[in-house]
Amino acid sequence: MRFLVQQQPAYVYTGGKPFDAAKPSVVFIHGAANDHSVWTYQARYFAHHGWNALAVDLPGHGRSFGEARDSITQLADWIANLLDNGAIARAALVGHSMGSLVALDCAAHHADRVSHLALLGCSVPMPVSDVLLDAARNRPAEAFDMLNIWGHAPQLKWGKNPTPGTSSMMAYKRLLEQSDPGVLARDLVACHAFQMDDAALAAVKCPTLLITGSRDMMTPAKAGMALAARIAGTRIAALDAGHSMMQEAPGATLDALKGFLK
Repeated sequence: MRFLVQQQPAYVYTGGKPFDAAKPSVVFIHGAANDHSVWTYQARYFAHHGWNALAVDLPGHGRSFGEARDSITQLADWIANLLDNGAIARAALVGHSMGSLVALDCAAHHADRVSHLALLGCSVPMPVSDVLLDAARNRPAEAFDMLNIWGHAPQLKWGKNPTPGTSSMMAYKRLLEQSDPGVLARDLVACHAFQMDDAALAAVKCPTLLITGSRDMMTPAKAGMALAARIAGTRIAALDAGHSMMQEAPGATLDALKGFLK
């Protein structure tokens, strides 16, 4: 379905169900140069079990109009405006990688709008190597390969995919290749620049879940644990997965979210 966000059309995947104002809402926020499709499995479950599942395409990504934003805070404000225009008083936010920073910033600066917060593959800060930043700016094909290699656990490189007959790494590479020119670089710069001090994190008042991957090479589990220690009452779910946990361990990721949002 389409929302009007900051005066431009935004695409939101709803899991095949129409929006129902009487149901609670959960918003899924993707990572750098990705789109709503990374959440299909999890969003579809919630859509068919009593929720409005809203997997967004951030501006400049997927089917949404507009330019990619230059900061995490701008994207967090975009999410808040999406809630405004959908007449959604409060929603659970579920974010992955860059999307986890967006969800976290939104929960801190729009605390009254966020009922629950789930952060997957998250760290603060989220540094991006100079090599990757340079490739994203000047040699995007190389950057896509780097993200594909670093973003998946070793077993995926050996062809062991949770869905027989498919290649998660090939699908992810095609998804990155579909992104508009320059979007990956802007996303990575936004991640690299993002900071939150303890005072800002203290503004997060909603129940919080942090999901880590034991094989995550991009946001290592120890970095996630360090962040969890800075947000009061955070629950932790540790998965045997790499950074792309929604595809590498779709069932375990869903179970963690189900247990948290029940």
